[in-house]
Formats: sequence, structure tokens, C-alpha cells
Amino acid sequence: MQQTHALVNALKRLLKTRAITYAELAQRIGVSEASVKRMFSQKQFTLQRLDQVLVAIGSDFAQLVAAVQSAQAAPTLITALTFEQEKEIIEDTRLFIVAVSALNLLPLEQILEIYDISEADAVKCLLRLDKIGFLELLPNNRVKLLVARTFAWIPNGPIHSYFKREAYDDYLNSQFDGESELLRLVNVMLSKKSTVALLERLKQVAVEFSQQHQEDARLPSSERRAISFMLAVRPWMPQTFKALLRQ
Repeated sequence: MQQTHALVNALKRLLKTRAITYAELAQRIGVSEASVKRMFSQKQFTLQRLDQVLVAIGSDFAQLVAAVQSAQAAPTLITALTFEQEKEIIEDTRLFIVAVSALNLLPLEQILEIYDISEADAVKCLLRLDKIGFLELLPNNRVKLLVARTFAWIPNGPIHSYFKREAYDDYLNSQFDGESELLRLVNVMLSKKSTVALLERLKQVAVEFSQQHQEDARLPSSERRAISFMLAVRPWMPQTFKALLRQ
């Protein structure tokens, strides 16, 4: 039964990485959405049905097994730090730089090449991050990240607040008309259901670019550049509009 759970969970992850909903899967294999939900909740698949699902999502049994093995071999990854850990990082500029560099998959050699930080200080920072559980410092000062792809700074926490200040003062101070730049402000009126769908899609976009980040890490640093993008959604109306609302 444990292996069945592992297979179904791996299948769920394959659906998520491909941004395929239960409703879309149901349409592809010719059954109702309720039937698909029941299969996953009860974890009951015939071999024929499993084969149908894999074909429908563009996968195969070998990939499914590989996903199971990957999940079993992987250590427990953290999705967030504590408030105290973020505060410790943000209060030490060198530690903060090394932490962000590690998230960007920069090896120690490139950190030393880019920043005016001594090797001793950089290694000391890596050891502190290892103690926190942010990464594992391996022999020859190689690094293994211990954060999940869904890792995020605490909303309104020490580091999130820092980035918000930087965004107001520096990040948005651009015409956003240069190469690799884009700014779009879209105002729409959506139902609750459509709003939920929008939020889920934006979360998926963040996951997809996190995966792309992992793949591009194999390229030499000369072929990569630091790119930052913000996803922000909330009910909002300009103050000038609010001033004219009928009481």
C-alpha cells in the first residue's frame, strides 16, 4: 500500500508540473471530473487506466517510477525559514549575499569573483547557513541546497520587507523598455472562481521559472544574468477612484 501511495503522489506531482487540472485530465481520458477525483482520493487505478493517464499527460511508466525514486531519495526540504533565521540573515550583509547567491546556484568561486568577500568569510557564511538548514556544505566547499522549489521568504517578514523597500526605492525606478524588461498593469473584474484560477496559474508560473533556473544553472555564468520578477495580485482601486465612489 505504501508503494501505491508513492506512485499516486508522484502522478499528482507530474500533473502539477504540467499544469494539468483534474477537469482537463478527465476530458482527455473521457471520464467525469468526479471519477478522476475519486481515483486519486481512493488511490485506485487499473493498469489500463494508469496507462491512459500517463499517455494523456505526455508521460510514461519509466518517468513515473523515476519520480517516485527521486521523491524517496530526496531529503526533507524546507519551504520557509523562521522569523529569527531571516532576521539573522538580513542583519549580516555578507551572509545575505551568500544566501541569495546559493539560491541562485552560484558556486563559491563565482561568489568570490563577483563580490568583495574573502574566502574565509564566505565559508563562514556557508557554515552558518548549513547550521540553519538552508543548505548542506559538502567537501571542497560545494553546496547542496535544502530548500524546496516552493521556498519563499515569510510574507512581511524581515527579508520580504527588505525587498519591498528596495522595490519602491530602486526596482520600480525604470522605464521598463529595455532588453529583458517588461511591466504590465492589468485591471480586470473577475468572479471568485476566476480569481482563484488566476492565483493558481501565477503560482505555477513561479514554479516553472524555478525549474528553468535549475536547468540553466548548468550553463556557464557568462551565459546567465540575474533576473527578478514580481507577482502581485490583490483587490485594489486607485485612491482617485475611491474618492468618487458613491456613498
